[in-house]
Amino acid sequence: MKDQKSPVPTIKLLQNVAFVSALFAVLLCVLIIVNFIQLKRADPLNTAAMNTLIERLKSNPDDDQLRSEIRTLDLLARKAFFTNQWQVRAGGYLLFISILLVIASLKTIDFLRKKLPDEPSARADNFWEKRKINRKWVAFSGGVLVVTSLILVVFTHNDLGKNLDDAAFSRSASADSTKTQSDNDQPRAGQQDSLQIAAPSGTDSSSKTAPVALEGYPSWQEIISNFTTFRGPGSIGIAFQKNIPTSWDGKSGKNIRWKTEIPLPGFNSPVVWNDRIFLSGANESKREVYGIDINTGKILWRTEVEKIPGSPSKAPSVHKETGQSAPTLTTDGRRVYAIFANGDLIALDMDGNKVWDKNLGVPVNHYGHSSSLIMYHDLLIIQYDQRNSAAIMALSGKTGETIWKTNRNVKVSWASPSLINTGKRSEIILAAEPYVAGYNPVNGKELWKFDCISGEVGPSIAYADGVVFSVNEYSKLAAVQIGETPKLLWEDTEYLSDVPSPVATDKYLFLVTSYGTMVCYDAKAGTKYWEHEFGNATYASPMLVEGKIYLLDKRGVMNIVKADKDFSLIGESALGEGSFCTPAFANGHLFIRGDKNLYCIGK
Repeated sequence: MKDQKSPVPTIKLLQNVAFVSALFAVLLCVLIIVNFIQLKRADPLNTAAMNTLIERLKSNPDDDQLRSEIRTLDLLARKAFFTNQWQVRAGGYLLFISILLVIASLKTIDFLRKKLPDEPSARADNFWEKRKINRKWVAFSGGVLVVTSLILVVFTHNDLGKNLDDAAFSRSASADSTKTQSDNDQPRAGQQDSLQIAAPSGTDSSSKTAPVALEGYPSWQEIISNFTTFRGPGSIGIAFQKNIPTSWDGKSGKNIRWKTEIPLPGFNSPVVWNDRIFLSGANESKREVYGIDINTGKILWRTEVEKIPGSPSKAPSVHKETGQSAPTLTTDGRRVYAIFANGDLIALDMDGNKVWDKNLGVPVNHYGHSSSLIMYHDLLIIQYDQRNSAAIMALSGKTGETIWKTNRNVKVSWASPSLINTGKRSEIILAAEPYVAGYNPVNGKELWKFDCISGEVGPSIAYADGVVFSVNEYSKLAAVQIGETPKLLWEDTEYLSDVPSPVATDKYLFLVTSYGTMVCYDAKAGTKYWEHEFGNATYASPMLVEGKIYLLDKRGVMNIVKADKDFSLIGESALGEGSFCTPAFANGHLFIRGDKNLYCIGK
């Protein structure tokens, strides 16, 4: 009978694997710890070169070439920073894999040794006992090193994002202090803009292709007369209001009809229906929805969102610039709907009484949920693209019952859904890596998709005249002609946005970066007509109203620009406090949510 093969060579091989893996793990631990120390000791975004350029800009604020150099250096620093972030994350994964290899090898060795014949010896017993003790100390020391390194991976990842945001904001503020104020003449009262707003087919209230309202729900005319969702009707950045003011001053009170302090913080924008404005606010312990009188600013009711079945006992950890109440509400004129960072969803009647509520499950992402809500007739549409569980769903506005749900093979997205009408049909358009896609709002069926976007998508899409525009930082700007077979019209990578959404007409596309540069393109050809650097950090999306672009920066200054291929600044007006929020327009007024107050602006 043949002898069984000895496991000794296999044991030696596994010992070598364990040794090499352990050595590699130790090296990774050292690199992670050194990287963390370097990050704490030096700020790669606050370099001597950048500071020198900023100081030069203070002395010569009109030097456009110098501003371009600062922007280029800033972009290089950001790319280096995100590369570092990727390296830290990859190092953490490799460290985890290395430890698994060590453990698997050692466990296999122990198993194979049980097959070896015993050679009892007092000396051997003593020797192996000492080795056992040594192995425990080595394992303990190695475990402490590995756990410390993995914790530092998490802290380094968070610090990278925090430092990036803080540095970007401080540089924007520094550069901003060098800008002089423009005193452009205001347009004469009653002056008409030559540009006709090229909204999606069917958005004109007189158009024969306008969406037909479901009985008992708002007509398209009612919708465009109000402001029912984030970025206006259809959530495409166009408002159909008239006589919107172009000049105000929060400090002196010029054209400020009223301002009202909102009890809890939130980055959602106002929505308006007739004589009511709706907002939400939240912190880690409380969530509320507010109904506000449009004429006086008085808070008519505030409803606390609590005791929802399935709601987590602890609020999720979110980024400071997302918060617990980032998604904008929506209304169908019968009810108002709000969603929060913990997945709580509530429907209230127009007097603030609860109609129904439910929890959709805590959103799994590292910034916090921010996708806003939108209505299609009697359906509440929700984009819920979370890590490992992405979907779009429609709930009954009356009952909260899920009418349909479509799973999506995409990564986390913070963008909001848009509702467009092509003239032939209505579509819900979503953006998330790797594609932009259209869905039938009636049943959730995917109509088309086009691979053109990557990264953690923040901006929502723009749409006009059959073309969808998508953009994301470190990805690209893409113009896609939609239809049964969508095709790429053009793309560009010079200017990209990570937060503000673009806005389009049939002729022009207007893009704004978070560092405050506005760019105008030919919508069909991609030719760049102009670029203008306001130089101030900007999170609000530009809004197209009466042939003008309204752009609010983080300081609360509204820059108003003519929507044309030639740059023309109409005016700049200061709110008096900072703001991250896109404004709302209704009844000849605009409504802006500042850091603390809600403002009504108008004559």
